[in-house]
Amino acid sequence: MTRRRILIDTDPGHDDAIALLLALASPDEIEVLAVTTVAGNVPLERTTANALKVLELAGRTDVPVVPGSRRPLVKDLFTAEYIHGKTGMDGPELPDPATAPATGHGVDRIVEVLRAEPAGTVTVCTLGPMTNLAAALQRAPDVAPRIARVVAMGGGVFEGGNVTPAAEFNIFVDPHAADVVFRSGVPITLVPLDTTHRCLSTRDRIERFRSLGTRVGQVTAEWLDFFERFDVQKYGSDGGPLHDPCVIAWLIRPALFQGRDCNVTIETASPLTVGMTVTDWWQVTGRPHNAFVTREVDADGYFDLLTERIGRL
Repeated sequence: MTRRRILIDTDPGHDDAIALLLALASPDEIEVLAVTTVAGNVPLERTTANALKVLELAGRTDVPVVPGSRRPLVKDLFTAEYIHGKTGMDGPELPDPATAPATGHGVDRIVEVLRAEPAGTVTVCTLGPMTNLAAALQRAPDVAPRIARVVAMGGGVFEGGNVTPAAEFNIFVDPHAADVVFRSGVPITLVPLDTTHRCLSTRDRIERFRSLGTRVGQVTAEWLDFFERFDVQKYGSDGGPLHDPCVIAWLIRPALFQGRDCNVTIETASPLTVGMTVTDWWQVTGRPHNAFVTREVDADGYFDLLTERIGRL
């Protein structure tokens, strides 16, 4: 398998944190060139501190963390402390980061990396609102054809939304940014709620992380203990969906996922459906495909991969 060189744009967030761990624990398949942070689950200062904490937990302070956008392109910031807690990663007590963010701005770092690396060799993984990537595409249109692929967690097809009836959180926070990305012509893989809602962090799966007997395994279990409480109450399910690591799992083991090429359009204006990923799953519009959209996932295989890789840290 070809080793992927990736840039992770993120707003940690418990599930973002576990996605970072999965990427860092998979050096044979993935090289993380940089982590850029964005306001989303919590404001920028906290998402940046959280990313630094995760890299320190994984022993990978060699990866630069570059803070990016403090607010969406157009609308006011909407955050999710009601799910992730005040810090964005409530649950286990982690020390304040001993390392500092890298200098510069996350948007500039995205542009710099894409210009510096050979065209078609860098995959951009968006685990939160797409503000940084959209701003980079607007600021430097020449980088669009240099991107190998964007792999994004966001949206919903048949599953609807999780923050409004129509909109998933990441897209809802900055629909105008998502619109820029989906109209950019860059190859995109979208992992929506239809997939992630099948990846439930059941009690047995959480206990597998705890039974690893490592600091990282224990922290992962405690993150999920906190994170799942909201979704279990909301959905009445056996566990909360573990969203963002699906992005990294798709890169490592795409055979775990099934989907199809579709046209995806982002609603930016309607007061009822702003942030909706209008997905032409049944090919009724004739609009050209602009994304591979996943739907099915082998959830047991997904958690097997997560457990095995986090056990390496």
